Parts: sequence; structure tokens; C-alpha cells
Amino acid sequence: MRPRQPDPAPLARLSALATLPVFFRLTDKCVVLVGGTEGAAWKAELLAATGAQVHVFAASLSDKMRETLRDLPTLMWIARAWEPADLHGAALAIGDVESDHEATRFCAAARVAGVPVNVIDRPAFCDFQFGSIVERSPVVIGISTDGAAPVFGQEIRARIESILPQGLRSWAQAAKGWRASVQSRNLPFRGRRAFWERFTALAFAKADQSPQNSDLVDLLRVSDEQSSDAPKGSVVLVGAGPGDPDLLTVKAVRALQSADVVLYDDLVSPQTVNAARREATRIAVGKRGYKPSCTQDDITALLVSLARDGKRVVRLKGGDPMVFGRAGEEIEGVTAAGFPVEVIPGVTAASGAAASLGLSLTERKVARRLQFITAHAHDGRLPDDLSYAALTDPRATTVVYMGVKTLPLLVARLLAEGLDPATPAVVVERATWPDERRIAGMIAQLPERIAQARPTGPCLVLIGAALAGPPLPSPGEPT
Repeated sequence: MRPRQPDPAPLARLSALATLPVFFRLTDKCVVLVGGTEGAAWKAELLAATGAQVHVFAASLSDKMRETLRDLPTLMWIARAWEPADLHGAALAIGDVESDHEATRFCAAARVAGVPVNVIDRPAFCDFQFGSIVERSPVVIGISTDGAAPVFGQEIRARIESILPQGLRSWAQAAKGWRASVQSRNLPFRGRRAFWERFTALAFAKADQSPQNSDLVDLLRVSDEQSSDAPKGSVVLVGAGPGDPDLLTVKAVRALQSADVVLYDDLVSPQTVNAARREATRIAVGKRGYKPSCTQDDITALLVSLARDGKRVVRLKGGDPMVFGRAGEEIEGVTAAGFPVEVIPGVTAASGAAASLGLSLTERKVARRLQFITAHAHDGRLPDDLSYAALTDPRATTVVYMGVKTLPLLVARLLAEGLDPATPAVVVERATWPDERRIAGMIAQLPERIAQARPTGPCLVLIGAALAGPPLPSPGEPT
């Protein structure tokens, strides 16, 4: 079988966007706001917060608008109906009008004046829309559902608000003040990016503290020290988990976001690969049993070559790199070449399958030991050095990786060594994926059931009394 070669993937492209997210800088610019309603009052408050000069055209005012005008002296009330000439020179035109006829007239006048227009609660007349806002100014996050479900957008906003520390505001403000000091260093692109990555890590670590000048001094000192060295590459082995991209750790996402190159296995989901920053080069280096695969030597050589070119390389491996992931060979090869290696653990397939099944692999009074084995030796056969005394222990839970092809031989040997034929067993195909499938039964029945089911995806075999309980529905099943 001819070895497969590493395959660079095309750069990921954006899927279709319902709207383009943009941010208007409105300080000292004129914005025309038509209407004295409560809805217009909220827009007036929002616009005033940007530093805009807001001209409110309205013959009458709601109580809310009167209160807003009183509290925000930068707003200017013109106590009459608007006229087309009022829109000339404005940065934005926003109106809360009563009829489609008036909305059409306002929209047409704004476009003649070359002014982007928004008619409140009338999407058909809008050049732009207001989304839900998460405010940590100068960090501002806008959320849009393109008018489809405003409540959905509000819930997304609430969730972001709950996890984004309020203290990040002061760090973002510090970033604006410190940028000149960073630029004065004339650092190369990678040096600047490294500075802001260290800044970001510090900001989240000290979000409850105000940034100090000593923080800037320390960050610049590290940048100055590193800029004197030649660019040096590095390799990070990242566990991608069993399939569900939501199981990536925060640290794994950060590594992907700072990578220059990502080498990924076939078993890693596309959504997980796409968590890398858009500019990163993606290279498929899949190794699949009984199929054309990249050789381990080729993969290790590529890691070293990329690191030698000064790249930050993420080796994205299914499950956990340190569990049947051949991580040791890659670590040895990279460190022997003189480059640093970091390992970021992931959710191994056994943990993902157990969570999906809702069955504890170490159920008290049933399982006193949990053991992971591989039923796939380097030559593709059943390993001849397995401990069958351990595997036939009725108080153990055994998880078999890469075991579908050799399962008939393994089961025959287990039964010959004394394992109870009625021992519960489950094969989980594509654990944690939306199309996860389970084949369950007594261990003696499992080879026949697997032959009938003909799984094509990655499978895990779980054996032991702990598997006797009723499983949760699979991800694709209704609860």
C-alpha cells in the first residue's frame, strides 16, 4: 500500500453572511434622528454614547425622550418635522415613523443625500441594523440575527455578558495607550503578535486588577529579549477530542488561534480544524488503519521542517495525544531537533463515549479498575502480548481502541481465557458526533452484530459489568 503524502488543505472561506458587521466611528459627527418616541429615545442614548452630535427632529416628545434630552445635553432637539435638506452632511439617518409612506419618503431622501439609513422596526427600509451589544468599551461586541429572532440575539448577548469579565474594559483601554510603545519597537509581525498574545493572556489572568505601568514594562522587556533572537519555531500537540468540536479546551483553542500551520488527522472534525485562525496553513496528515496513510516518519519530519522555518505548528490529534496517539515519537523527533514541544491534553474517546452513553466506567461495587488497550499492533494484527488475566477480570472495565477489525479474534481469546459470555459490551461508532451509533449486547454476540452493522467510522469497544445500565439516547436521537 503506497503511503499517503501530507495534503495541504485550501484556505477556509467564509460562508454566506446575512449582513456585514461594521463599526461606525461617530465622534463629533452629525447623526439625524427623526421621531420623539420611546424607541427613538433608546437610539438617541446609544448614539450619544458614541460622541455623535445627534439632531432629534420631532414635533412632539414622549416622556422617555424628554427625560433623555434632559439627561444628555449633547442631544439637540429641533421641534419640527424633518425635511430632506436636514439629511445632507449627516453620517447616519435614523427614523421612527408611523407609516410605510413616510418610511419610503425618509429612506429615499437619505439615499439621495448619500446617507446610510435605518428605519426603526422596518427592516425593508434599512441599509443597516442595530444588533444586541456587549459593551466593555473600547471592546464592543455586536450581535445580529438579521432580524430573524431578536430574542435569540439577546440570549446570546446575555451568555457572553456572563463570561466576559467587566475588568477587561480597563485592559482594552490600556491597550490603546500602550500601542504606541509597541509600535516604537519596530517589531516584525510575529513579534507584535507575540506581544499582544502575552498581553491578552495577562489581561484575562488579571481581569479583576487594573493594568499597571509595570505590566507594560515587563511585556516590553520580554519582547525586546525575544526580538534579539532569530525566529524559532515550536510545536504544540493538541488533543482535538473524539469529534464534538465543543469538547476542545480553552487552551487548545488559544493554541489554534496562534498557529502558523496546523497538521491534523482524518478523525478531527472540520469544525475543529476551522477553530484555527483563518491565516493558518492547514495540512491533512491522516493515519487510518488498513487505509493509505501518511507515515509517522513523514509527519515527524514535516513537524521538524516547519519548526526549522520558524513556524508555530499545532499538531491536532484526535482524542488525547497521549492515549494511543503516537505522541512520544513526535515529541522525541522534535526535541531531538532542538525545538520546544508543548502538549495540550484532550478528551480521550473513552471519556467521550462514556459521557455520551451516560454510563460510569468506574461504577462503584461493579468496576474496581479501568483499563485502556489497543487491539491493533503495528502490523495490523491482534497484539500477542495482551494480559488476558487482566482483561477477563469481572470487576474491570476494558476500553479497546482500534479494535473492530481484530474483535472476533479478541473475543474468542477472551472467552477461551474464561470471560463470561454474558458480559455486557458496547461498540460506539463516531463517539460524540451527531451521527454517533451504538451496537450493544453480550460480549459473545458482539462480533456477529458488528459484522451485520458494518461500521465505517472510528469505533471504540467497551467491555464490562459497568456497561449493563440503560444508556442515554445517542446525540442524533430525540430525548
